[in-house]
Amino acid sequence: MAVPQYLNWSSTPITFDRDDHPDRVVAPGVYPLVVDPIIVNTRLSKVLMDGGSSLNIIYLETLDLLGIERTQLQPSAGGFHGVMPRKKALPVGRIDLLICFGTAANFRKESLTFEVVGFQGIYHAIIGHPAYAKFVAIPNYTYLKLKMPGPKGVITVSSSYEHAYECDVECAE
Repeated sequence: MAVPQYLNWSSTPITFDRDDHPDRVVAPGVYPLVVDPIIVNTRLSKVLMDGGSSLNIIYLETLDLLGIERTQLQPSAGGFHGVMPRKKALPVGRIDLLICFGTAANFRKESLTFEVVGFQGIYHAIIGHPAYAKFVAIPNYTYLKLKMPGPKGVITVSSSYEHAYECDVECAE
Protein backbone atom coordinates (compact mmCIF):
# COMPACT_ATOMS: atom_id res chain seq x y z
CA MET A 1 0.00 0.00 0.00
CA ALA A 2 1.33 3.41 -1.00
CA VAL A 3 2.07 5.94 1.72
CA PRO A 4 0.46 9.32 0.95
CA GLN A 5 2.81 12.24 0.47
CA TYR A 6 0.97 15.33 1.56
CA LEU A 7 1.63 18.78 0.16
CA ASN A 8 3.02 21.50 2.39
CA TRP A 9 0.25 23.43 4.11
CA SER A 10 -2.34 20.69 3.48
CA SER A 11 -3.04 20.19 7.19
CA THR A 12 -4.62 23.65 7.57
CA PRO A 13 -8.41 23.66 7.07
CA ILE A 14 -9.80 26.73 5.33
CA THR A 15 -13.43 27.71 5.81
CA PHE A 16 -15.69 30.67 5.17
CA ASP A 17 -18.47 31.46 7.64
CA ARG A 18 -20.43 34.36 9.09
CA ASP A 19 -17.27 35.87 10.57
CA ASP A 20 -16.18 36.51 6.96
CA HIS A 21 -19.50 38.00 5.92
CA PRO A 22 -19.27 41.73 5.15
CA ASP A 23 -21.88 44.19 6.47
CA ARG A 24 -23.58 43.95 3.11
CA VAL A 25 -23.09 41.78 0.04
CA VAL A 26 -23.40 43.72 -3.21
CA ALA A 27 -24.23 41.67 -6.31
CA PRO A 28 -22.49 38.38 -5.35
CA GLY A 29 -19.95 37.24 -7.92
CA VAL A 30 -20.16 40.38 -10.04
CA TYR A 31 -17.12 42.23 -8.73
CA PRO A 32 -13.50 41.15 -9.25
CA LEU A 33 -11.28 40.02 -6.39
CA VAL A 34 -8.62 42.77 -6.30
CA VAL A 35 -5.93 42.44 -3.62
CA ASP A 36 -2.82 44.30 -2.46
CA PRO A 37 0.12 41.90 -2.06
CA ILE A 38 3.75 42.88 -1.70
CA ILE A 39 5.74 42.12 -4.83
CA VAL A 40 9.51 42.70 -4.64
CA ASN A 41 9.19 44.78 -1.45
CA THR A 42 6.48 47.06 -2.90
CA ARG A 43 2.80 46.89 -1.95
CA LEU A 44 0.72 46.96 -5.12
CA SER A 45 -2.89 48.04 -4.66
CA LYS A 46 -4.45 46.64 -7.84
CA VAL A 47 -3.67 42.96 -8.35
CA LEU A 48 -6.48 40.91 -9.89
CA MET A 49 -6.95 37.37 -8.58
CA ASP A 50 -8.23 35.48 -11.65
CA GLY A 51 -8.85 31.83 -10.86
CA GLY A 52 -9.80 31.25 -14.51
CA SER A 53 -6.40 32.29 -15.84
CA SER A 54 -3.76 29.66 -16.50
CA LEU A 55 -0.87 32.10 -16.03
CA ASN A 56 0.32 35.09 -14.06
CA ILE A 57 0.70 38.36 -15.96
CA ILE A 58 2.61 41.51 -15.06
CA TYR A 59 2.94 44.66 -17.15
CA LEU A 60 6.15 46.42 -18.20
CA GLU A 61 4.74 49.53 -16.55
CA THR A 62 4.57 47.62 -13.23
CA LEU A 63 8.16 46.39 -13.63
CA ASP A 64 9.20 50.02 -14.09
CA LEU A 65 7.29 50.90 -10.90
CA LEU A 66 9.17 48.09 -9.09
CA GLY A 67 12.54 49.27 -10.47
CA ILE A 68 13.19 46.03 -12.37
CA GLU A 69 15.42 46.28 -15.42
CA ARG A 70 14.31 44.60 -18.65
CA THR A 71 17.67 42.81 -18.73
CA GLN A 72 16.30 40.54 -15.97
CA LEU A 73 13.63 39.11 -18.29
CA GLN A 74 13.97 35.57 -19.59
CA PRO A 75 12.61 34.45 -22.99
CA SER A 76 8.94 33.52 -22.96
CA ALA A 77 7.58 30.25 -24.35
CA GLY A 78 5.06 31.95 -26.65
CA GLY A 79 1.82 33.86 -26.89
CA PHE A 80 -1.53 33.40 -25.22
CA HIS A 81 -5.19 34.30 -25.78
CA GLY A 82 -7.93 35.64 -23.56
CA VAL A 83 -6.56 38.99 -22.43
CA MET A 84 -7.28 41.04 -25.55
CA PRO A 85 -10.47 40.11 -27.44
CA ARG A 86 -9.77 38.16 -30.65
CA LYS A 87 -6.03 38.84 -30.45
CA LYS A 88 -3.03 36.78 -29.48
CA ALA A 89 -0.91 38.46 -26.81
CA LEU A 90 2.84 38.13 -27.21
CA PRO A 91 4.80 38.50 -23.98
CA VAL A 92 8.08 40.39 -24.06
CA GLY A 93 9.52 37.85 -21.62
CA ARG A 94 8.99 36.16 -18.29
CA ILE A 95 10.32 36.75 -14.82
CA ASP A 96 10.25 35.09 -11.40
CA LEU A 97 9.21 37.48 -8.61
CA LEU A 98 8.63 37.09 -4.88
CA ILE A 99 5.07 37.78 -3.82
CA CYS A 100 3.92 38.09 -0.22
CA PHE A 101 0.42 37.86 1.28
CA GLY A 102 -0.52 38.50 4.90
CA THR A 103 0.66 40.71 7.74
CA ALA A 104 3.92 41.02 9.64
CA ALA A 105 2.46 38.63 12.24
CA ASN A 106 1.46 35.92 9.72
CA PHE A 107 2.55 35.93 6.09
CA ARG A 108 3.54 33.72 3.17
CA LYS A 109 6.12 34.55 0.53
CA GLU A 110 6.50 32.49 -2.66
CA SER A 111 8.22 32.93 -6.00
CA LEU A 112 5.86 33.11 -8.98
CA THR A 113 6.63 33.14 -12.69
CA PHE A 114 4.99 36.04 -14.53
CA GLU A 115 4.55 36.55 -18.26
CA VAL A 116 5.55 40.16 -18.95
CA VAL A 117 3.39 42.06 -21.43
CA GLY A 118 4.06 45.38 -23.13
CA PHE A 119 0.48 46.63 -23.38
CA GLN A 120 -1.26 48.61 -20.65
CA GLY A 121 -3.75 47.19 -18.20
CA ILE A 122 -5.75 48.68 -15.36
CA TYR A 123 -4.22 46.29 -12.84
CA HIS A 124 -0.60 46.08 -11.69
CA ALA A 125 -0.70 42.32 -12.30
CA ILE A 126 -3.09 39.42 -12.87
CA ILE A 127 -2.57 36.32 -10.77
CA GLY A 128 -3.98 33.03 -12.06
CA HIS A 129 -4.50 29.49 -10.83
CA PRO A 130 -0.79 28.57 -10.75
CA ALA A 131 -0.53 31.02 -7.81
CA TYR A 132 -3.69 29.64 -6.17
CA ALA A 133 -2.08 26.20 -6.31
CA LYS A 134 1.32 27.35 -5.03
CA PHE A 135 -0.20 29.23 -2.07
CA VAL A 136 -2.92 26.55 -1.57
CA ALA A 137 -5.27 29.56 -1.63
CA ILE A 138 -9.05 29.54 -1.78
CA PRO A 139 -11.01 32.55 -3.10
CA ASN A 140 -14.51 33.59 -2.11
CA TYR A 141 -15.93 35.90 -4.77
CA THR A 142 -19.09 36.58 -2.75
CA TYR A 143 -17.20 37.98 0.24
CA LEU A 144 -14.23 39.22 -1.87
CA LYS A 145 -11.73 37.36 0.30
CA LEU A 146 -8.79 35.08 -0.34
CA LYS A 147 -7.62 32.59 2.29
CA MET A 148 -4.47 30.53 2.47
CA PRO A 149 -2.55 28.61 5.11
CA GLY A 150 0.20 30.51 6.89
CA PRO A 151 2.80 29.66 9.51
CA LYS A 152 0.53 30.98 12.29
CA GLY A 153 -2.86 29.88 10.96
CA VAL A 154 -5.06 30.94 8.07
CA ILE A 155 -4.17 34.18 6.28
CA THR A 156 -7.21 36.16 5.16
CA VAL A 157 -6.71 38.72 2.41
CA SER A 158 -9.71 41.03 2.11
CA SER A 159 -10.84 43.35 -0.63
CA SER A 160 -13.81 45.72 -0.70
CA TYR A 161 -16.72 46.25 -3.04
CA GLU A 162 -15.73 49.91 -3.35
CA HIS A 163 -12.19 49.07 -4.51
CA ALA A 164 -13.47 46.37 -6.87
CA TYR A 165 -16.06 48.80 -8.27
CA GLU A 166 -13.40 51.48 -8.88
CA CYS A 167 -11.26 48.97 -10.81
CA ASP A 168 -14.31 47.76 -12.72
CA VAL A 169 -15.23 51.33 -13.73
CA GLU A 170 -11.62 52.06 -14.75
CA CYS A 171 -11.66 48.91 -16.89
CA ALA A 172 -14.84 50.04 -18.69
CA GLU A 173 -13.37 53.45 -19.58
